[in-house]
Order: sequence, then C-alpha cells, then structure tokens
Amino acid sequence: MNTALKQILHFQDFIRNIGYRPSLGSFEKRKLGIFNLMNFIGLLIGTTLPILGLIYRAPPHLLLWLIACSPALISLVVFTANHYERYEFSRMCYFILCPLMTSLVYALRIDLGIEFFFVLYGVLSVFFLRNIYNIVLSFSLSMTGYFLVCTIWKDYDYRLENNHYYLWVFNHLLSIFFILYGLLLIKTEMTRYQHQTHDKNFQLQRSNLKVLRQKADIAEKAALLEGQTQQLTELNSLKNKLFSVIAHDLKAPLYALRNLFRNVVQYDLPGDEIKILIPEVVNELTYTTGLMENLLQWAKSQMQAEAIKPQLLGIAKITQEVLQLLRLQAEAKHIYIHSGIERPVYVYADKDMINLVLRNLLSNAIKFTPEEGTVSIDAREMRSHIEIIVHDTGTGISQDNLQKLMVEDIYYTTKGTDGEAGTGLGLMLCKEFLSKNGGRMHVQSEPGKGSTFSFTLPKGGE
Repeated sequence: MNTALKQILHFQDFIRNIGYRPSLGSFEKRKLGIFNLMNFIGLLIGTTLPILGLIYRAPPHLLLWLIACSPALISLVVFTANHYERYEFSRMCYFILCPLMTSLVYALRIDLGIEFFFVLYGVLSVFFLRNIYNIVLSFSLSMTGYFLVCTIWKDYDYRLENNHYYLWVFNHLLSIFFILYGLLLIKTEMTRYQHQTHDKNFQLQRSNLKVLRQKADIAEKAALLEGQTQQLTELNSLKNKLFSVIAHDLKAPLYALRNLFRNVVQYDLPGDEIKILIPEVVNELTYTTGLMENLLQWAKSQMQAEAIKPQLLGIAKITQEVLQLLRLQAEAKHIYIHSGIERPVYVYADKDMINLVLRNLLSNAIKFTPEEGTVSIDAREMRSHIEIIVHDTGTGISQDNLQKLMVEDIYYTTKGTDGEAGTGLGLMLCKEFLSKNGGRMHVQSEPGKGSTFSFTLPKGGE
C-alpha cells in the first residue's frame, strides 16, 4: 500500500514538474504544477469519452468525435509547449481552444449543460495568464460564448436535460464546483504568495540589518585602525624627537662632568677653581636629572597606557614632598616658595602622575622666576573637583609663545632666568597625565607680570 502511494505521489510530482526549470519563481512553479494537473484531468477526460463512445456505438459524426477528443488533444499541446518552456503560449492555447470547443458543442445544437464552464475558463485565465492583453482576449472569448449560449442559441436538437436529467444536473454541479475550486485556488495561492513574500521581506530585512551591522562593525574597526595608525605615527614621531633630545641634551652635562674630572686629574686644579666650575656642572646635572625623570615617566606611561592607579591623595602632603625635592633649586636662586594649602584637600588620582605634574610646574615656576622672586601654590575646592594653582612672579609668557606652549610639541622650550635649559617634555607629560586622570590644565600669563598654571582633578572624599 505504501509503495503504491509513493508511486502515485511520484507520478503526481512528475506531472506537476513537466516544463519546470530552476529559473522559475516559487509562485510560477506552483501555477505550472496546478495547470499541468488540470490538463492531466483533461487528458483523462479526452481519452475516456472516445472509449465510452466506442462502447455505446456513438454515431460516426466527425465533429462529435473531434469534440470528444479535444480535451486530450488540447492537453497534449499544452504539455508539449510547457516541455519547451513556452508557458504563456500553452496557456493561451488552453484558454482559447477550450471555450471554442465548448462553443462548437452548442453551435451543433447540442445542449450538454456545460455553459458554466465558460465562466470557469474566464476566471482561471485571469489567474494563470501573465500578459494583460492575453487575459482580456481569453476572458472576452469565454464571456462571449456564455452570452451566445444564454441569449441567442435557444433551439437545440439534443438536450441532455430531456434525456439524462441527472447527468445534466451533474454537469452543472461539476462546473459550479470547478468555479468554486478555482476561486479558492486563486485565494489560497495568493495568500500563500503573500505569506512567502512577507517571509522573504522579513529575511531580506534581517539580511539588510546584518549587512548594516557588519558595515558598522567594519566602519568601527576601520576608524579604530585609522586611530591606531595615527597614534602609532604620532608615537613614532615623538620617539624620533625624544631620541633627538636625548642625543643633543644628554651630551652637554656628561661632557661638562668629564671635562671637570679630566682637568682636575691633568692640571691638579686647586679647590678655588674647582668651586667655580662645580655650580655649572650641578646646574647641567639638575637639568639632566629632571629630563631623565620625565623620560622615564613618559616611557612608563606608554608601556602601561591603561595602568592608571587612582587613589585618594592629600594635596598638602604631596606638595610638601615635591617642595622638599626642589628646595635646593629654589635656594640657589633665593626664591621664596609659599604654600597656601593649610587644611587637608583630597583628590582621586594616580600618585606618581600627579607628583610629576606638581614637580614640573613648580620646577618651571622656579626656572622662569628671577632671583628674590616668589612662587606660590594654593588649592581651591569646587563642587565636584579641586583646582590647584601655581603662581610665580617670573618673566611671563607672550600670547604667541603661550599658544605654542599649549601645543604638544616637545621642541618648544626657552631658557630660564639663569640660563636653565629645558625640552618642553615635562609640560607635555603634565597635559597627558592630567587628561588620563580626568583633569585639565589652564594657563594665564602676561609678559613681565608672571604666570599662573592651574589644573583640576576629581574631588576625593576624606
């Protein structure tokens, strides 16, 4: 039983796929399958009627036998055209020849009660045909036949109703059934097509969304790559500048120290002359020490870019530590340093980075303040942050130089009031470290009236 059912289903698939090609859409494929099944039924009818005519010894009327065989002949033409992928031609043959053969029955003055088949052909032609002109032609032909049968052709030599009433009723019911089935078929296929179209649109939207996400990811990665490329370019440029600074500025103090010791050895310099040379060497070594500290801090920040360790810092304590380190530098120029941070003030930041910021700003203030000048440091508490201010009574900075100073260019530097050298690296590190700790730096200066460097840091709890 299962084998027979499988063979029947296999044969049905064979009939449905006559003329199928992969380029057809799913909707056209279903239409082709249904149309082939309709013609297979026509082939069975067109084969059965002549056999029944032979059994019951029908009169040898050529047109009657042609009409009886017409469903099979039409179906063979349709299958042949579909096989050669002439789909519209095969359907036009069906929807023109079927109404013509049905009209020919009534033209021969024979009423078989099949006039509703004209309506069936008209309805199905709208569904199966694609070309609008073909639809109008076939529909008009079917409705013309129906009009002639119902209004003009009234006198028939043979009426099935009078000879086989139940067969006449069956023909009417059969035509009505096929009309209803055709309408339901159209509705079902259109609904299925709409659902399939909706599913395809949904899949297309998902694909488009996926493509947009991939595009966004690619754009994000491209932007990240571009940023990294720019960062690497800047770091490479900075590296070259740093090597230039090291190659140029480290030689001078080392040469000065070497020359001092060589002169002491070769010429047996007395103590008075050595005392004259030592301050210059100390000055050079002081500069070199500051430079090396800045370079090491910069290298550390680049190797551990994300290794920021914020903690609760007391500004008064860290300021005293920095002032202790700079005491000799200030005393050498007789500069008075005043700290106005009397009560505890706390910030939340990385200790080493803020230590470097304070050391550089106070060292620069001492560097550009003449002898007997004053450097002060104070702190002001705001709602969400702490502002630390370093003020000096030094030479001040012009507007042009102030703009250059705020650009991250380590080559910009000027000598201090006692000829102290610099690289500009310290100020660059100050801005970078403050940014990493959520702070910003501001500068106010006027030539001859001193400078005020201030920066903000997130406020910390006590």
